[in-house]
Amino acid sequence: MINRFKIFFLLLMPYFLSANFLINDHLVSPKAADFIEKIGVELKNKTAINGYLITTNKKIDRGVSVYDFIKGYKGLEEPYVAIVFAPNSKRIHLIAKPKELLNKLDKGEILDYAIKVIASKDSNSLQSKYDVGLVQAYSEMADEVAKTKGVKLKSTIKNGGGWVLKIVNTLIIIGSIIVIWFFFVRPIFTKKS
Repeated sequence: MINRFKIFFLLLMPYFLSANFLINDHLVSPKAADFIEKIGVELKNKTAINGYLITTNKKIDRGVSVYDFIKGYKGLEEPYVAIVFAPNSKRIHLIAKPKELLNKLDKGEILDYAIKVIASKDSNSLQSKYDVGLVQAYSEMADEVAKTKGVKLKSTIKNGGGWVLKIVNTLIIIGSIIVIWFFFVRPIFTKKS
């Protein structure tokens, strides 16, 4: 009798673990996947637009449209907006169907955070960079889509990290100006004196 329950549970397990808004080649951890699913459900309920995150280890050849590439993924319900992340091809894209949805979104704002976090040179693991960068990008995408419909989402991560990046960028610029002053401009003025 117990063996039957084990078999029944094992057969049903994929249905309990299935993700609706994340198509994942094991690039995003289960905890990050939970965040994405929570945001995706709220986005769908409030806007009737699906938000997908597609992470793939497959290579997207140059010249191949991302729209053509994702035709291999079944179950994408229209209308949708999706982030496609293919690290082996060094590509991250924001796509939508119908394509007119993209005109209402700030593509740079959505993908910028993910690109900066994933490309950063620090001691964090690649897994944690993928998790943080992609969850934040997905959250930004969901907020942008919700804004076009005049609604606010409660489950998204408010852009708390954006100000940190701005401060770091400002410090880098100030540091660069100081270095240029001390090593290039100042010696010119000292020689003339």
